[in-house]
Amino acid sequence: MAETNTADAPVFQALLTPYRSLSGRGFAVLMGLLLLAWLTIGAVFLRIGAWPVFGFFGLDILAIYVAFRVNYRAARVREEVRLSRTSLDIRKVPPSGKAEEHHFNPFWTRFRIDRHDEIGITDMAVEMRGERVELGSFLNPDDRESFATAFGQALATAKGR
Repeated sequence: MAETNTADAPVFQALLTPYRSLSGRGFAVLMGLLLLAWLTIGAVFLRIGAWPVFGFFGLDILAIYVAFRVNYRAARVREEVRLSRTSLDIRKVPPSGKAEEHHFNPFWTRFRIDRHDEIGITDMAVEMRGERVELGSFLNPDDRESFATAFGQALATAKGR
């Protein structure tokens, strides 16, 4: 019978992803409504002979579409944090999908938080011997606070404090 190593059991695991308030379906509805408005208003301008307005208004719709697509691409970023008593592993995945992995010894790791009086947490990072890895830069202030509290407690637990 294989013996499990309790030191490698995760004390803390988190998947950090940016929040997006508009779902894919919501985006489709928004674009549908904008296209309907464009066609309705554009038809009025075409009818009175102001055809260039129709085209320029269409460019506005195209610009909104492109801006949302760029925003959704940026939303594919994620950070995976796994902490056990023997290791702290951070995997950062940018929108391109090429993962960057960092490994730390939790006993030598420091979790640094920078705060602003009005905003709250402005920066979170894990540091060890000159290496610094930023965490959750895309999170909103409440999620940063929640993550910082949970991760800070878990790191203290892993260190045996």
